[in-house]
Amino acid sequence: MTYCDHNATAPLRPEAREAMARALSITGNPSSVHAGGRAARALVEEARDAVAKLAGAKPEQVIFTSGATEANALALWGAVEAAMDAGKPITRLMVSAIEHKSVIKTAEAIVERMSEIRMENLPVTADGVLDLRALAASLRGEGRALVAVMAANNETGVVQPIAEIARLCREADALLLVDAVTAAGKIPLNAGLCDYMSLSGHKLGAPQGVGALIVAEAAPLAAQLVGGGQQKGLRAGTENLSGIAGFGAAAKAVLVHDDERVCVADVRDAFERALKETLPQAVVLGAAADRLGNTSNIALPGLSAENMVIALDLDGVMVSSGSSCSSGKISPSHVLTAMGLSEISSIRVSFGWNSSPSDADAVVASLVKLWQRARPRAAA
Repeated sequence: MTYCDHNATAPLRPEAREAMARALSITGNPSSVHAGGRAARALVEEARDAVAKLAGAKPEQVIFTSGATEANALALWGAVEAAMDAGKPITRLMVSAIEHKSVIKTAEAIVERMSEIRMENLPVTADGVLDLRALAASLRGEGRALVAVMAANNETGVVQPIAEIARLCREADALLLVDAVTAAGKIPLNAGLCDYMSLSGHKLGAPQGVGALIVAEAAPLAAQLVGGGQQKGLRAGTENLSGIAGFGAAAKAVLVHDDERVCVADVRDAFERALKETLPQAVVLGAAADRLGNTSNIALPGLSAENMVIALDLDGVMVSSGSSCSSGKISPSHVLTAMGLSEISSIRVSFGWNSSPSDADAVVASLVKLWQRARPRAAA
């Protein structure tokens, strides 16, 4: 089997597996003061330090969550509630049109429940890059804003100009949430540019079910899960010790193997070159923009995403159609629609830490076989 769907979830890294096994051997609640509890707490704090380094943040800024969906919800709901309590209410949620559904749906839910808040869609260019002029114009409107922009898109890999976006937000006294889930481990992160940054462990090679929200020291945040007061009262509940340990180990591995991203990019670039040489009809979406080195969004004229995914799967090659959270749906990708490509059907091929040139060759070979089978039918 050839696995090329790292943007959906990455295979578990051996470092993460070993760290999880060590954590599972500890009997102790991280909040307990006895020896077992102290050993568990040490693992949590070790992981917190590693995740902070990955994000370009301080350890005390890291709040562990069950994943990026919870992290995004905590940031959005928590910011709105805390800002209101502080007398500086957020009245506008400005969300880029290519955000993950966990951000879009949460923003919609907030607006539905709070009539004093409105949601504004931020457009992107044909290459999938946030329209900075539109952002600047929107920020000149009345009311305090919370802007949500992902560091890099999970479907196309297109990298967003976060430094410039952060500058515009600071000048307008707007808060900024950066979803760095897809970007983490693939490009350097700087949590100092934003107020909130969400991360997900399983995209790095950690287990599923663990993530983090990085919160700036001065950023407003109200807890959404209350109870035992863990994590400075901002996210109650006994910490997921094995998951957090795996997350920390994966973050460390990314930092130690800094050359990994270059190797992955070489595999992706070789894949795109070979694909264009053998199938010049293939279109790489977002290719004109700055992209993550691991991601290719591919369209072949006349072939639907569903047919391509199924055919490749039957051939032992695993890819997806758009976001992993929406890949089972037939509806067009909201990301491609925002780029003006609503009529385009494409697949996402994403490589990662254990990808090899043979993986790229397998995807190309499978697509060629599919194209050769489909071409006679199209001609008929």
